[in-house]
Amino acid sequence: MRRDVLFLILGWTLIALTIPLGFCGLLTIFLDGWEMALYSFAIPALLSAFLGTLMLSLGTRTDTSERLRDREAFAAVALVWPIAVFIGALPFWLGGMFVGPFTDGAQMIDILRGAVNSWFESMSGFTTTGATVISHNMSPNCIPGDMDCINAQPRGLLIWRSLTQWFGGMGIIMLGMMILSRVIGGGMALARAELTGPSLSRLRPKLKQTAFALWGLYFFLTLMEFLLLYFTGSMSLFDAFNHALTTMPSGGFSTRDASIGYYDSILVESIIIVFMFLAGVNFTLLWFIREGDVKRAFGDEEFRNYALYVSVAFGAIFIALVVSGNSVEKGIREGLFQVVSFATSTGYTSTNYMDESWPLFGHLILFILMVIGASAGSTSGGLKILRVTLAFKVAARELVRIAQPRKIQHIRMNGEVVEEKQIGLIIGMLFVWVGLFFISSLILSIFMSNETFESVTMVVASSLGNTGPTLGNFGPTATWESMNSAALIFTSILMWFGRLELLTAVILLHPHTWRREDKSDGEIQGLALVKRILQEKDDPESK
Repeated sequence: MRRDVLFLILGWTLIALTIPLGFCGLLTIFLDGWEMALYSFAIPALLSAFLGTLMLSLGTRTDTSERLRDREAFAAVALVWPIAVFIGALPFWLGGMFVGPFTDGAQMIDILRGAVNSWFESMSGFTTTGATVISHNMSPNCIPGDMDCINAQPRGLLIWRSLTQWFGGMGIIMLGMMILSRVIGGGMALARAELTGPSLSRLRPKLKQTAFALWGLYFFLTLMEFLLLYFTGSMSLFDAFNHALTTMPSGGFSTRDASIGYYDSILVESIIIVFMFLAGVNFTLLWFIREGDVKRAFGDEEFRNYALYVSVAFGAIFIALVVSGNSVEKGIREGLFQVVSFATSTGYTSTNYMDESWPLFGHLILFILMVIGASAGSTSGGLKILRVTLAFKVAARELVRIAQPRKIQHIRMNGEVVEEKQIGLIIGMLFVWVGLFFISSLILSIFMSNETFESVTMVVASSLGNTGPTLGNFGPTATWESMNSAALIFTSILMWFGRLELLTAVILLHPHTWRREDKSDGEIQGLALVKRILQEKDDPESK
């Protein structure tokens, strides 16, 4: 492991984090005052700048930017998230969203629990999970008798909370590639490590230009949603801004305890449904649509499966709701919103889908949506439709082989043959997910021994799928504040695993990743290079 490469990437990431911290600090001066801005954002920004500068000055070499390999890329991506989460948690803790060192009369045990709550909220934000622990029991800012605890928080902290999701949605590394590509280098290796879907398409000749294109599209869609929500008249400027920041990353943080249900507006729900659906589409396809290549976008097999999958799920829930005695209007309005929210792992809610009017069949559909997620290359969580589609194709091929052992059948996607190596990676990821789900459920059942089977397993599925509000006792009307500190830390780790789609995080835990590179390794690599050059020289076909 080339640790100087890790220090280079992590150092620049810490320095880059000072930009959004400074932005929020300036907004907080006008919204909440100088004192709140100083505690919440000045201290974290200075700490982030100091640590980043320290890593760059003491941990790097003059040729570090040329030494990036896939091993360092995967390790750096995995480590960037907890470091960003640590810095991102400080505004919540120091600013008093949860009990912190500047909270009047706070005891040490409460300050420590406040630190855990802040870490959880930050991890939930950056991983775009959307689960929260903000409640009257945990936040000193909540006004007694006021039912809306989230809306009682300082404005600057709510904006930072939304920004963690906005930056986490497209990816911290993708942002770094756009801003710091000349310094870091090895952009494709970093992109492969973070965008762990089956493929990564270049929209421009250079990867930095691709990053600019994706972030430009991401910003444009966010701006469009903000304007549409504001001009509905149902949302204030502040609420529209925050919900736009948390829809496109499929994050789901709201400024209200009741989420989108607070506004009780068909127009607001319709706008958010459209943008949630777009957030679940592969951003490469959205770029093709922007460039006018609509036929190529709508001809994509995964996109067609995504649209069909959402439509079938909505139809099933609509019928179940109507058969259970609900009105057609409720079946359409509530069913469609919850289906798109769960399918894209956004986590917004417009109703209490855990009440008696929702049948068990509807809950099972929502669970399936939570696990599968939306498209690869989107901001949604879950297993991704592309992987599930390929897994079904592999299963179908094996069934055909039983009847016709000699038949050669390739797995195709969009008419192109999928390599066996890639199929193996996808199947391996699915097995890792299933194994981690069962093991995590067992572990979490120890931390949450008083909870039901449904609640524990749904929390695990929600964390791995980065969905947020889930089924059981942690549904749309409840926060996760009733969990103890051990459960919150454990579920935050699952969120991290889910955001990295498991394999990148697993690579970080493998001992070989951290094997020290000594002189003999360099000599072996040098001899291999010389041998390859001599072989190419002797090979007449290479001339």
